[in-house]
Amino acid sequence: MTRLDRVEQTSARFTGPPLTPRTAVIWSVLRAELERRAGDRLTVLDVGGGTGGFAVPLAQAGHGVTVVDASPDALAALTRRAAEAGVADRVRAVQGDGDALAGLVEPASVDLVLCHSVLEVVDDPAPVVAALVTALRPGGAASVLVAGQAAAALGRAMNGHLDVAAALAAAPTGTAGPRDTLRRRYDADRAAALLAAAGLTVEEIHGVRVLADLLPAAVADGQQAALVELERALAARPPYRDLAAQLHLFARRPA
Repeated sequence: MTRLDRVEQTSARFTGPPLTPRTAVIWSVLRAELERRAGDRLTVLDVGGGTGGFAVPLAQAGHGVTVVDASPDALAALTRRAAEAGVADRVRAVQGDGDALAGLVEPASVDLVLCHSVLEVVDDPAPVVAALVTALRPGGAASVLVAGQAAAALGRAMNGHLDVAAALAAAPTGTAGPRDTLRRRYDADRAAALLAAAGLTVEEIHGVRVLADLLPAAVADGQQAALVELERALAARPPYRDLAAQLHLFARRPA
């Protein structure tokens, strides 16, 4: 039984946000980890956590969360959101970016790290991942979300930008040159190798937004529950997984 299969069992104990097509797979994996650690008050680090879309629900579940983000406006919104949710005492905001993470967090002090949509934009992802591993306690887990290379190439092609699609597909970094908004994109093997090189054991890889970005808004909005279930059903199955807009890797620091 995978983490996605166990989400219904877990959700009975964890009151988080409603599952949406863009977050269902990630929350399914995180909920299963919380179930595995049921009864523990976890120390969570959310790198690039912005306004607290993950941090506040985790704090509402009783865990202590530190959010590191470069944007003071996002952190201000996080602080307001945590206060409105009644969990201001469990959420700490720290201004900084992924490249400086090593100097912001105590070694071996964290049970769960979230690093979502960060490794695409930092100067060098390797030291950032190394800092995540250093922050984790032995046995701690990392939730890493990265942009998918194949989806970006297909999206450009479907919009008629065949030259950009060709560049994206061929580039080792998964980018289309200096005008690209991201420094890099990943396929599943390259993302897993990055985490493994830092000492993490990758346990699961899922596609996020396999279909959500491809469907007309009327279909996605009108059949959201069905789309959530379909996203979950396809998330771990190649080739669907590998064509997702994002790849979610769940990894662990060996005990």
